[in-house]
Amino acid sequence: MGQIIVHGRRSQWRDQRQELSDALHAALVDAWQYPPEKKFQRFVWLDDDDLVAPQRGPRYLVVQVVAFTGRSREARRELIRQMYDRVCGPLDLPVDDLEIVVIESPRESWGIRGVSGDELTLGYTVEV
Repeated sequence: MGQIIVHGRRSQWRDQRQELSDALHAALVDAWQYPPEKKFQRFVWLDDDDLVAPQRGPRYLVVQVVAFTGRSREARRELIRQMYDRVCGPLDLPVDDLEIVVIESPRESWGIRGVSGDELTLGYTVEV
């Protein structure tokens, strides 16, 4: 399981949401061999005054990847590297204005389709 949650300023990102979505998902698919059809993203666009980050530019983004525990350190680093590569250059975002956090929790801490995540049959591997 992997969910992406993005926080940024609506005024800056509303017109590039699709490009941002595609870039983030491609990084997840490539770095973690995540199934391409398993796209799950939430974009939390904020009014300019609702995102306070005085040391960052107006296009500042926070990307959270919420996932089952199980990816290796190398896989987490590769995901972060790919997100920077696919977002910053192509979408003209300074690397200082993108922050990424990978938040993991054990499968038994999730409820999906009426069962605990550790009871769920997945069509992909988590241990990459």
